[in-house]
Amino acid sequence: MDFALFLKALVIGLSIAAPVGPIGLLCIQRTLAHGRAIGFFSGLGAALADAFYGAIGALGVSAVISTMVAARVPLALGGAAFLAWMGVQLLRAPVATAARPAQDAATPLKAMLSVFVLTLANPMTILSFIAVFASIATTHVGSAGAAATMVLGVFLGSALWWLGLSTAVGSVRHKLGAGAMRFINRLSGVVLLAFAAWQITSLLMR
Repeated sequence: MDFALFLKALVIGLSIAAPVGPIGLLCIQRTLAHGRAIGFFSGLGAALADAFYGAIGALGVSAVISTMVAARVPLALGGAAFLAWMGVQLLRAPVATAARPAQDAATPLKAMLSVFVLTLANPMTILSFIAVFASIATTHVGSAGAAATMVLGVFLGSALWWLGLSTAVGSVRHKLGAGAMRFINRLSGVVLLAFAAWQITSLLMR
């Protein structure tokens, strides 16, 4: 394994996962509502989507890249609709308690798949990962081993960020009462709706 290439991909995975957008907000809300395991698995869905697009960029599959770029508008619309739906669900969701956990995203698999789909539908993920990985690939031997090293690095970098975030947020979860949790759910729902509206507006203004 090319350790320098692995470290470079690891840093890329961390740097792209770190900015707090709708995915980060959703993982924070889920960690507070359902615990750090659900928050981490939600982030793991994003890490898997990052690895998927990273593999496309690293392998330089031109036909797939062209298809993804061409499909960025319908994908963005689908992602905005999904964000809006989750925002409404959060606005309507009852506050989770120890005696009665909330049902939304209450299983690791459901949490992971929902964020995986949402991240796949993010056009910025498509363009940024394809561009970054394609540029790195040109400086390394275009072998399957180098591509696998890059994909593994970005996946682990992204996963490390979500593990750290869910652990940090989970450590303060027990300090929040029902009123604070209700406020966080409502705020998260409003912000997700705002992200959905911004994504649609950005598409219409192009």
